Amino acid sequence: MAGKYDLVIKGGNVVLLDEVRNLDIAVKNGMIVELAEQISGDGENVLDASGQYVLPGMIDAHVHFNEPGREDWEGFRHGSGLLAAGGCTTYFDMPLNNIPSTVDVAALLDKANRGGSESRVDFALWGALVPGNEEELEGLANHGVIGFKAFLSPTGTPEFEAVDDLTLYRGMKRIAGLNRILALHSESAPIIHCLEAEKKGTTVRDYCETRPVLAEMEAVSRALLMARETGCSLHFVHISSARTVRLIQEAKAAGLDVTLETCPHYLLFNIEDFERLGSVAKCAPPLREEAERLQLWEALVSGQIDMITSDHSPCPTSMKTAHEHDMFQAWGGITGGQFSLEAMIDQGHVERRLPLTQIARWTAIHPAKRFGLYPRKGVLSVGSDADLALVSLNQDHLITEQDLLSRYRHSPYIGRRFRCRVTATIQRGTIVYTLRDGVMEQPRGQWLQPCEAAQAEGRTIKA
Repeated sequence: MAGKYDLVIKGGNVVLLDEVRNLDIAVKNGMIVELAEQISGDGENVLDASGQYVLPGMIDAHVHFNEPGREDWEGFRHGSGLLAAGGCTTYFDMPLNNIPSTVDVAALLDKANRGGSESRVDFALWGALVPGNEEELEGLANHGVIGFKAFLSPTGTPEFEAVDDLTLYRGMKRIAGLNRILALHSESAPIIHCLEAEKKGTTVRDYCETRPVLAEMEAVSRALLMARETGCSLHFVHISSARTVRLIQEAKAAGLDVTLETCPHYLLFNIEDFERLGSVAKCAPPLREEAERLQLWEALVSGQIDMITSDHSPCPTSMKTAHEHDMFQAWGGITGGQFSLEAMIDQGHVERRLPLTQIARWTAIHPAKRFGLYPRKGVLSVGSDADLALVSLNQDHLITEQDLLSRYRHSPYIGRRFRCRVTATIQRGTIVYTLRDGVMEQPRGQWLQPCEAAQAEGRTIKA
């Protein structure tokens, strides 16, 4: 005879909205059905979480899994597995790097089918805004994209073009009418191109100097101007400077519907680390000076940054190492999605003593609210999906190449020591990862589509 519950997690320190309490969690049919100080363990399974912390599974709103077309870089199976090992239970896959790009409904549905058959955890899909696909936006919205993504500078892949100003303006008007969000990679192409034309060297410093903070600030300012004119909701990805954060916050205070993310690599690494590590640490925008890194932390701690995402962007190792002495040619992406939650707990909670409730807001609650998945996702409460990450603060570990679950084992995180560790990940009530047994082989991810009512209600995020 089946038990009353499918799973009971016993004795964990449960990270709720505004407090951490020692509670048991009961799960039935993939949902949390009870939170109490004592729940009898008569379920099908009992998981002992004594001495550990139970957080909402991370929602990583920014990853690149390259499927279809570039599965050899890393596809849904590898990518979702490494995220599961890092305590992530939902991710949003970007519309570029795969071939074809997610520019129309046919490409979207093909990608959704592939994700549904391969992903270990739940996922949502971004649609594209590129020159020539303005007529496709409504169909993409109607078929469930989480939002749209555009680049204001070259993408690095020929299949996905950056938008010109007219495409951006027209696209923003349409997206506003569809009640969707536009995510922007914001670096000024004219500034970058001019500085590249002047540059003679190929070093880390040469590369970084062609993508200054000014390029980020100019592109963000231009997008904010168009948002005022069109009413389009914006989300700025991988913001790397506190000066840019201030521009966005000023626009938010003036009434614009705008949010922003940053990534752990901008908080943990600086340009000197980039010089030491080489091409594995190349990304765009690039890693900044130490003063910028510390100011970004200040902006985060003061509530000016809405969420943390990985911008996990893998590639074959040869695309890094073959151009070790030419930073302009090496692939610009960080392999790091496996470590986002641990990085934020280590540097945010352990190092800076920020409450775990705040870590959960950045990594789960805020992305769920912003993109219309709350309260089904992002929070540990009765009626929500049982998406959980169990974390030990008593397992200090050094990340080695063998720890990486990426298809290609290169990462700036190799050699980094964290004072915490994800010990188990639970997806809708099923254990999909344990430190002892690894990642569950059976894919069980579902394609998530935003709830219009939840998206409209949840867009205003409070720090």
